[in-house]
Formats: sequence, C-alpha cells, structure tokens
Amino acid sequence: MKLRRVAPTNSGLRKPRAAIALAYAVLLVGVAVALVPFLYVLSTALKETTSLFSYPPDWIPSPVYWGNFESLLADHPFVRWTFNTLFVAGAVTALKLWFDSMAGYALAKMEFTGKRGVALLFLLSVAIPISALIIPLFFVIRYLGLLNTYWALILPPLANPLGIFMARSFIVSIPDDLEASARLDGASEFTIYRKIVLPLIRPGLVVLGMFTFMLQYTSLIWPLIAVQDSKRQVLAVGISGLQSAFLQDWGLLSAGMLLAAIPITVIFLVVQRAFVVNDLSGALKE
Repeated sequence: MKLRRVAPTNSGLRKPRAAIALAYAVLLVGVAVALVPFLYVLSTALKETTSLFSYPPDWIPSPVYWGNFESLLADHPFVRWTFNTLFVAGAVTALKLWFDSMAGYALAKMEFTGKRGVALLFLLSVAIPISALIIPLFFVIRYLGLLNTYWALILPPLANPLGIFMARSFIVSIPDDLEASARLDGASEFTIYRKIVLPLIRPGLVVLGMFTFMLQYTSLIWPLIAVQDSKRQVLAVGISGLQSAFLQDWGLLSAGMLLAAIPITVIFLVVQRAFVVNDLSGALKE
C-alpha cells in the first residue's frame, strides 16, 4: 500500500489575511472620512474669502493666504479666549476628579444610612436635560452675584453626577482585602482613599479627566448665558461670535477652529501617553 503525500494548503492562511486586509480597508475609509472635513477647513483657512466661491473650487490654496490667522490674532482677543478656556476647563477637571473620586469611594466602599437613596438620587439627576437646568442655574448664579466671573463657569459643572458613577465603577473592582489590611494597620478612611484607592484607579481617573476636560473645552450654551464680559469669554463663545447675521467670514471662522483644536490635541496626546504608561505599569505589577 502506497502512501501519498498531501501538499499543505494555504486556505487556513488566506482567511486571516483576507480579514486583515478587510480591516485595513475599513480603517482607511474611516481615516478618509475623518480627514476630509479637516482638510477642507484647513484649505478654507488658507484662502481669502472671495476665492472660496470660485468654480471649479481650488482645493489647494495658491498662493497661501495667512491673513485670516493674522486678523484673528490681531483684531480679536483669541489668546485671552484660549487662556480662559484652559483655565476654566483645567479647574473644573481638577475639582471634579477630587470630588467625584471621594464620592465614588464613599458609594463603593463605605456603608452609611441612606446610601441607596443617595445613589438613586444621583442616578435620577443624570436623566435631567441641561436645558431644564439653565434657567434655575442662571437665577442662582445671579443671586450669588457670580455673573461674569470665572466662578459662574466653574461651579455649575461640578454638580454633574456622571463622574461620580464613573469613579464608583473604577473603585468597586478594587479587592476589599486591601482596605481591610489597611484598617488593621490603623489607617483612616482618608488614608486608604489617598494611598491605596487613588493609585489603583489612576488610569480610570485619566479617562474621567480627559472626558471632563473635553466637555468643558467645547462647552457653549452655559458660558454664552453666564458670561457677557469679553475678557472672560471662552473659545466656543468667542469663535461663534465671529460670524454675524449679514457677513459670514468662513476663512476667519476656519482659522479660529484650527487654532482652537491645537491645545486640545496636544493635551490629548500627552494624556494618552500617560494613560498607556499607567496601564502598562499596572499590568506589570500584577
């Protein structure tokens, strides 16, 4: 009886390669969809307004026109808007990380009377739309004499309970044995929170901080109502004020949007690197 040698087939290798090729194709389409609007805004910012309506359209500006950026920086307080936005967003993020992590620790690890009621109250408050809170918030801020101040932009966002539930979800996964061991050693609740809980949930706090910062960086409705002083306006309000009812300077608006995207992009890249480092260090410790 003769045994025939069966040649190996590549059918098992073709399927993964086909799947990888399809995945890359989908990613390329997604990148193109994301880049086309950005490239269009970049092209608009580098053109004169009169050349925007030429036909056929010139996708590549020739010559490059820098007048939109010069007008934005010289004729409008863009640098002041950027400072106000970074200051308010940074203050809100820092305070919310502190308050939300402490409240999340209390809801996740501590036992107290009315704990379920407090959690339910927070959960119900998340469902309230911001449009229903604007008028009461305005009257409260006006009664306190905080209109046209930084406090009017910083204090109301601190009441958003969504960050508390996010912090609680991070802290619940921490084993109770770590806290029990610390209590046996005489550690207080604040010491456990500061020296055990915070280091373990650092990657989660980075995610919560980035989410909060981006939400405040792009906030428009409340800053538009709470602040009318041009010295305390934020980027979203300032850029929206560049357009008028009778004149739309699309080149100036595009330049403003491009410059406004630079700080948040840099911060995102820095925070993303810190998040990856923290995540890897936690995995190596395990």
